[in-house]
Parts: sequence; C-alpha cells; structure tokens
Amino acid sequence: MPQSTSNRILATPSAYARKHYLYVQETGTLTSLEPHISKRQNLNSYLFFAVLSGSGHLSYESVRHNIKAGDCVWLDCTKAYSHESSAHDPWQLMWIHFYGSQAKAFYENFLSSGNYFLFRPQSIRPFTFALEQIYQLQEEKFSLRELCSHKYITDIITLCFSDNKAILTEEYSIGQKLKQVHNYLLENCHRKINLDDLADAFFISKYHLSRAYKKAYGITIGNTLTAGRISRAKSLLRFSADSVDSIAADCGFQDSAYFIKVFKNAENLTPSEYRRKWQGLT
Repeated sequence: MPQSTSNRILATPSAYARKHYLYVQETGTLTSLEPHISKRQNLNSYLFFAVLSGSGHLSYESVRHNIKAGDCVWLDCTKAYSHESSAHDPWQLMWIHFYGSQAKAFYENFLSSGNYFLFRPQSIRPFTFALEQIYQLQEEKFSLRELCSHKYITDIITLCFSDNKAILTEEYSIGQKLKQVHNYLLENCHRKINLDDLADAFFISKYHLSRAYKKAYGITIGNTLTAGRISRAKSLLRFSADSVDSIAADCGFQDSAYFIKVFKNAENLTPSEYRRKWQGLT
C-alpha cells in the first residue's frame, strides 16, 4: 500500500533561465496516507511548501518543529532536513524546489531581515495560488513558461517577506542554543573561530545567530572571544612562566604585538606589567 500520493513535475531549465531567472526544479502536491519520512541534504535548491491540511513535523537545523495546516516553510536544502506527516492527521502539501543565480541572495536577505523559515501567514491562499500557476505552467510548456514561472516564484518570495509571522515551537529554544554557543566560545576561545563555521556547527543562520547572541548577552560574538582569550592569558601570565609571545599564540592571537595592544585596552596594563603586578613583583 502506498504511503503517499503525489503529483510531481520535474523541470529542466534552459541555459538562459539558469543564468537569468529563478527557475523551477520540481513542483507538485503530496497527500500522505500514513507516516513517511522524507530526508534530503546537500542540494543546490530551495524548498518552499505550504501545509494545506493535516499536521506533521519538520527537522531542520537540529531542531524538531511541529507544523500544521496553514503553516509555510522556506528551506535552504544544502542543509539536512526531514519532514514526516503525523499518523493520526495525515497532511497535504503543495511545494516547489527552485534555484537560480539570485536565490541565495534572496534567502540570506530574508533571514537577515529578521524573518524565520517557518511561519504562519494570515492566509496561505496567495501562496497556493502562485504554486498552482507554477504547476500549470510546467504542464503547458508554452514559450514564456520560464519567464512566467520566475514571476510566480518571485511572488512567493515577496509574500514570504510581507506576510511572515514566525512560529517558535515548544521544541525550539533559541535561548538554549545560544547558551550552547556561549559555552563553546568560552571553551574554544584559543582556537580560530569564524561566524560561518560557528553557524554551520550549530545549524543556525549566521545573521540570526549574530543578532540573537548580542541581544541575549549584550556583547558580540567577537567580543566574547576576545574576553575569553584575555581571561586565558591572565591565568597564564599569573600561573606560568611562559613568554608573552608563547601566551599570545596559546590564546589564539596570531601576532604578539596585537595581543599586547588588545590586552592593554582591556586591562590598562601591558601583559608584562600585569604579570609583575599580580605575581607580587612590584
């Protein structure tokens, strides 16, 4: 017995569409008859889907989210994700995978503007209308199909910006994730850490991470790293005989002159002055 029924159209864009348009990769509808997990990752694609009826859950960025009729989702498919219809309330979805030269820029702007990939619009009808038009265009295959599909994909993106109300499920706790990030920074401050790697490690948008972290802790991620490195340096200055150059390297500073400058800005003392003062040599 099939676990779901679906209508799906796979599209093969022209070279012109790949270069100039947002283009359809595949689109369709899905009606689940029983729970079935769909998993994907490492796709050069963006997935948008609207839940027409029923309910289920989505796992994305290491967090499980309950979703139900009326919810919309816009995902970056380079990241691992999975979704599954509930057993007692099977869902029906309308969806599109799309891509294009400007797709990444649209998505990053969407997130950096404070929006969230899971949201509940006032009405999903404008979204489903655009999806219906896109599906029909793929069936008809007339000469302006790719241009018109680009127009309707752009309509969906515009709606995502203009009618986005984030859904924070019970399982999702940004505060808990930020605490994990904070502890990681303090434990690994002597290592080279950049925002992109940190965002990938904790499965969260770097834009959302930067804003949320500063709001929660009152300082930037960079300032936390610097403070952790200075604290580590102070301990080594007091309780070891290591040279200033060695301590600078051990605390994640590539250049000892820069370390001395940063340390003095923080403590109003050079590392050597700090060592003499706290070791009771003056």
